[in-house]
Amino acid sequence: MKKILSITLSLLLVAGTLAPFASAQVPEPPKSGTDFAINGAGATFPYPLIDTWRVEYKKLYPNVNLNYQSIGSGGGVKQHTEKTVNFGASDAPLTKKESELAPGTLHIPEAIGSVVLAYYLPEVPKSGLKLTGENVADIYLGKIKKWNDPKIQENNPDVKLPDRNIIVVRRSDGSGTTYVFTDYLSKVSKEWDQKVGKGKSVPWPTGVGAAGNEGVAWATRNTKYAIGYVELAYAFQNEMTFAHIQNADKTKFVEPSLETVFAAVNSFSINQLPRAEGDWSEVSITNAPGENSYPLASFTYLLVYENIEKSVNDKEKAKALIHLLHWMITDGQKFSKPLLYDPLPPAVQEIGKQGLARIKYNGEQLWNYKPTSAVKAEASKATINSAVKSEIKSDVKTLDAKKSAEQKKLEIKKKVEELKKKKAAEAKKKAEDLKKQTIKTPTAKTSASK
Repeated sequence: MKKILSITLSLLLVAGTLAPFASAQVPEPPKSGTDFAINGAGATFPYPLIDTWRVEYKKLYPNVNLNYQSIGSGGGVKQHTEKTVNFGASDAPLTKKESELAPGTLHIPEAIGSVVLAYYLPEVPKSGLKLTGENVADIYLGKIKKWNDPKIQENNPDVKLPDRNIIVVRRSDGSGTTYVFTDYLSKVSKEWDQKVGKGKSVPWPTGVGAAGNEGVAWATRNTKYAIGYVELAYAFQNEMTFAHIQNADKTKFVEPSLETVFAAVNSFSINQLPRAEGDWSEVSITNAPGENSYPLASFTYLLVYENIEKSVNDKEKAKALIHLLHWMITDGQKFSKPLLYDPLPPAVQEIGKQGLARIKYNGEQLWNYKPTSAVKAEASKATINSAVKSEIKSDVKTLDAKKSAEQKKLEIKKKVEELKKKKAAEAKKKAEDLKKQTIKTPTAKTSASK
């Protein structure tokens, strides 16, 4: 079953769009006439997006007040573990040890973002300074101390770099942004991996600490010759200049953007993602292969308990929470791009939906979600397209090399139509056979509430 699910999710990602549900399978909306205060805390990385969600969701449901504390991923994990908030948020997935302290935690991907190296160089007033992963690691190891160091100058032959000390700015709090940054550095620098490693908090060899993405952005923006790592949205909001980072293939220096972050995500096999209730501790999309893949891309997560009574003391409030989180990962994704986050691919949304459907309140399932025929049809469509492409590729190889390009095009077009008809007929027959064999699952009994 898990294998089938992972294949289906992969096909949905390739398809790129998810067909509308035939029966509008969404969680029950918040109960009208009752005010709900939903509390969350954690990552500063997605805060601009979460705050936008707060405002937009309240327009739809005025009786729901979302209070989100942007305190850093470390604080979010801590409050989630201590059950002092209804949900946590973190750019870093829970470690195995953290999962043991918060058993039953679901990871719900909420957005995709990127970390940039921002700098304040009066002599280089525009973005585009080129840095390799090794350059960045050596700066934060304290080995590269001057802006005109030969290793940096080598990548920027047309730029006159100043003979000034580099002021290194980094996070002082437990941070998911730090996790993403150090995860990347651990991949590109053996010395960093051995001496410092990755984590939400690490033993920094050098640098001045600041709290939150907001703090690092402010310190970097207001300190001449400083460099700091922040989420892309913060760099744009603060009109900061930022570096182009060498890709994993070492063939190009890549500008952080929606397109290059999507390229990084697209190079990552969706089959590798676990279910929401699974182990996410090793999930990482930093330093992804591909010429146009920006190397510091990352998912950011909502953390919520499967047995929701651990953090919510009222069933109706628990239902309101599920509806809010579902809205965030579906309809709320339309607010991502304007804030420079990449929307979740449909397949990743599906992981979140199936995770939310697992939530129970004192044993009672609160949302009985089942993927509908529309989801299966989209997967079948993707299967057809994939099969067509595969067979066409095989047939093209057998075409006579002496035929004209126009003749080849006509033959390929004809083959496409034949194969589409053939695969569509096969898919229709399978769907009909599946429908005949479908057995309705009995509705689960609900247990008494506290």
